[in-house]
Amino acid sequence: MTHYFITGNKNKFDEVKSILLNVKQLDIDLPEIQEIDARDVVEAKLLEALNHRKGSFIIEDTSLYLDCLNGLPGPLIKWFLKTIGNQGLYNLAKKLGNYKAEAKTIVGYAKSRKDIHFFEGVVKGTIVSPKGKSGFGWDPIFKPNRASKSFAEMDIAEKNAISMRRIALNKLKEFMG
Repeated sequence: MTHYFITGNKNKFDEVKSILLNVKQLDIDLPEIQEIDARDVVEAKLLEALNHRKGSFIIEDTSLYLDCLNGLPGPLIKWFLKTIGNQGLYNLAKKLGNYKAEAKTIVGYAKSRKDIHFFEGVVKGTIVSPKGKSGFGWDPIFKPNRASKSFAEMDIAEKNAISMRRIALNKLKEFMG
């Protein structure tokens, strides 16, 4: 059975392919529900993907959870970045005096509507003033605990070695045998 990882992002697919060998990229635009629970977002996308073709599907959602905002923005991070950007997120953490954050990836895997599994990867860290040029999204403001740099200051290999996506994908790989 072919496993399809649904993304238009080549860097994400390269990371997935380095962990899961029997996977193909499928670049289809799936509607994304707006929901606080990332599992609901992933499940809705998996169910829609099953309407497109036969095979098993892998979808991920990577979110940023700020302690000072009781876990927001979570899966709504795209909209926070679009409206207030990385500097605005940093300013919120600074103003509220709490820089703790969690980066979380939920990977969903489905063979059918009744056979859906979720795998989670979490990296705890802090929100920092935007630093670095690589990466994307909120990488410039997230510094993992025990790291001396933000994700955007790390090279791709360095980031992928400790990423929340890798943690979740390793769990999926173990599940798939």
